Amino acid sequence: MLPSKSKWNYSNIPNDDSIQWTKEEDSLSPVIKELLVQRGIKSSEEAHEFLTPSIDRLHDPKNIHGIDIACERVHQAIQNEEKILIFGDYDADGVSSTTVLLKALQELGANCDFYIPNRFTEGYGPNELAFKNAHENGFRLIITVDTGIASVHEANVAKELGIDLIITDHHEPQEELPDALAVIHPKCSPDYPFKELAGVGVAFKFAQELLGYFPEQLLDLVAIGTIADLVPLVDENRILAYYGLKKLTNTNRQGLKALMELSRIEGKVTEESVGFSIGPRLNAVGRLQDADLAVQLLITDDKEEAKYLAEEVDALNQERQDIVKSIVDEVDNMIHVDDNQGVIVVSKAGWNEGVLGIVASRLVRKYDRPAIVLAINEETNTAKGSARSIPAFDLFQNCMKVRELFTHFGGHSQAAGMTLPLDNVETLQDKLNQIIFEQLSVEDFKQEVEVSKTLGLPEVNEALIEEINQLAPFGMANPKPVFHLSNIPSDVRQLGNGKNHLKLQFKQDSYMLEGIGFGFGYIYPLISPKTPVSIVGELSINEWNGYRKPQIVIQDVKIDEWQLFDHRGKKNIEISTYFDYHSSHVVLVDKVPDNVEEFPSHVSFVTYDDAVDSINSSEVLYVMDLPKNLDMFKRIVQKVNPENIHVSFQVENSTYLSSMPSREDFKWFYALIWKQQELDLKQQLNRLMQTKNWSKDAIIFMSKVFFELDFVMIDNGIIKVKKSPVKKDLQESKLYQERLNQSHIEKVLYYSTYNELRNWFLDALGRKSALKEEVVHGL
Repeated sequence: MLPSKSKWNYSNIPNDDSIQWTKEEDSLSPVIKELLVQRGIKSSEEAHEFLTPSIDRLHDPKNIHGIDIACERVHQAIQNEEKILIFGDYDADGVSSTTVLLKALQELGANCDFYIPNRFTEGYGPNELAFKNAHENGFRLIITVDTGIASVHEANVAKELGIDLIITDHHEPQEELPDALAVIHPKCSPDYPFKELAGVGVAFKFAQELLGYFPEQLLDLVAIGTIADLVPLVDENRILAYYGLKKLTNTNRQGLKALMELSRIEGKVTEESVGFSIGPRLNAVGRLQDADLAVQLLITDDKEEAKYLAEEVDALNQERQDIVKSIVDEVDNMIHVDDNQGVIVVSKAGWNEGVLGIVASRLVRKYDRPAIVLAINEETNTAKGSARSIPAFDLFQNCMKVRELFTHFGGHSQAAGMTLPLDNVETLQDKLNQIIFEQLSVEDFKQEVEVSKTLGLPEVNEALIEEINQLAPFGMANPKPVFHLSNIPSDVRQLGNGKNHLKLQFKQDSYMLEGIGFGFGYIYPLISPKTPVSIVGELSINEWNGYRKPQIVIQDVKIDEWQLFDHRGKKNIEISTYFDYHSSHVVLVDKVPDNVEEFPSHVSFVTYDDAVDSINSSEVLYVMDLPKNLDMFKRIVQKVNPENIHVSFQVENSTYLSSMPSREDFKWFYALIWKQQELDLKQQLNRLMQTKNWSKDAIIFMSKVFFELDFVMIDNGIIKVKKSPVKKDLQESKLYQERLNQSHIEKVLYYSTYNELRNWFLDALGRKSALKEEVVHGL
């Protein structure tokens, strides 16, 4: 058996007789229909709208509250040649929002500029000093993008300065809204039907209304911000991302072309291209310095400048990756995660605040625990940072239970930001540890994988994968489907220079599927032959040199069946490599090693001389030496009742391969001794070996049996017949019985095939159903 790293949650499809498909949707496979229902799509009309996104189905921006007032003020500013300042945010959504509105205003001939606060010196969102500086520089109209909905104080400052403030944002509105000229926010607009636009989506709607037409040329920017900000990719966001990716694939923006070239993005640009390449690079700029560089990259029309700026952005992203890795390595050396630590809380002076959220995410994935990572400010004696959580633990609600420990705190169930006095850091960890253990079991700490459906191998083909791709772009509220398969791999391999990756080959009749598990190379020695392996992952098409074949990119692996690992005859097997993957181990040996203290506490050594009743059950049994008694060995196996068995014994001088002398051999040899009355083995050994083709071992063995049965006397290699010996059967010889027994043990446990040995253990464990299944597979 092999446990999964994460909990697999299988989607349940409710029985709903109202779900009916027209003939058009009848052409869809049952798999796609099921995936649509999982997304809440229950009619042919809804299915058609989802599978064929249309710009015509976008909502009218006029229905956003305040947009008319805002447009009127902007056009007035343009007419009066007033300076307009776009106030943005430093993430990918913020810089793309800034660029969208900047391009729209420039097209209208506005005198405009942009400003993005520095994460480290100014923090998030509008601030009083920035507004005062803008006023001094002659700006009388400020438009925020992707920020501002909580800037109540800053809005009052703007009013005092005589600045008109227009807020465009998508973050959660607070109890009090800023007193701005206009607040353009879907969630503050009762008549606007879709509330989940990204910041760039709101900026795009404003740009559309300002321009008086649908600005298709800006959709590539909209796709970047929408996908990178992880808003739900449904309704308008799906349409904007769908067409935005098409625009991005053929973009004329020199900066994006240069960035995609550096990112090795070729051909069709997908949501993964944005999520894993473009978005992180744009985000990296604001994490390490002023985000202006990212906006300059997006607005430049100069090819050479674009190349230079893209290289700068790429270098910052590499630096960001190095910083993250360095901090994660530091944390690994700082902490020792065990069952008593429910929440990881780490802090240190000098850590870059801009990457602490990424570090926390890495720690959550690595240790399956919520993580809070804080940078210490020694001047103020405070700690500031970010937190990420596991699905089962609501970080926001539980931190609110200890809100008095923070000077600043905000976030949601899975992520948060915070500042607190340094003296409170240890208290925070203690209190959160207490809270989490009151709420969660050990199983709850596991990460979760949402499994869409179980598929059989014959169901997986290119046609199905192409059909699934109709559901793209994938993202929040429309995740890429994860499928479960279970089959016996025909081949298992490690890949990569460091053997870090796993490749599974599945075959069933004429159907074939490859599974690739990046970072799963360590599982290779944990998979035994002819064992069904369960995997969950995403389906894709692997194309190489014009040859296309389906594959599944593995997200997790588990084995539900008992396993046998066959190391027989192999020397230098290092069983300690398996100790980390199970909680209890029994090592069965003839003699306990002298260095037993060096082994972990969850590893127990047992000898064949130990009382069976004293042996505890265990997940894994390692059989290092051949037993002397099969019945006793069977009792030990039954008592340990392991989920996995490793057989690692060797046979130096095989009894089984040294053929047992037959009764005729014994009869002939004794007749020779009787005839001669006295036989000198030293002189006649070689002649006997040549005459009868016996081994030296066989001759000595028969001589010892005769001696044990009191048929002969042996003195210094000379065998003499005893007068009138008592008639006895060969079976009465202990030596004879021991050799028969040893030969049988070797035959059963050492020289048997893998299937024969596996069946023996299954029988010993009383697992008849598994044994029956093995026979069926054999047929």
